[in-house]
Amino acid sequence: MGKIHVKASALLNARSEDVYAMIAEYHHGHPSILPDNFYDLQVEKGGYGEGTIIRFKMKVLGLEQTLHQIVSEPEPGRVLVEQDIQSVQNIITIFSVTPVENDQKSHVEIDTKMNTSPGLAGIVERIVVPIINPRIYAKELKLLEAAAQRKRNSLAETH
Repeated sequence: MGKIHVKASALLNARSEDVYAMIAEYHHGHPSILPDNFYDLQVEKGGYGEGTIIRFKMKVLGLEQTLHQIVSEPEPGRVLVEQDIQSVQNIITIFSVTPVENDQKSHVEIDTKMNTSPGLAGIVERIVVPIINPRIYAKELKLLEAAAQRKRNSLAETH
């Protein structure tokens, strides 16, 4: 079984606390940053950060896959991990948020490691995933920046 490792990063014009809150909040925040390839996000347990259990669908090149994952926070406020629950692929996605420029901006990285599927599907994954996923993550990072900016603006309007 092969391994795949893909990642994307960007400097976002948004504060790290707002960015991280959007990633870690699975009822409203995280769904608002997902590109169309990810959909039907359901929270089975929790809803914010550590211990949250989610189920969602991913569609790439017309192929749909359901993922069942648990969330951990090895560094709360900075690093969040989504990991498959009982999956051969054992997909692990790490979101890392680092404040920059006195926390006026954030460097965000989305980093995924996974085992390939057996057989022909695995061969296709080794070719397609490194090409497609970084593009999907780039869209997610743009959506994340916009959502974090909206969050900050709505907080400013209420004060």
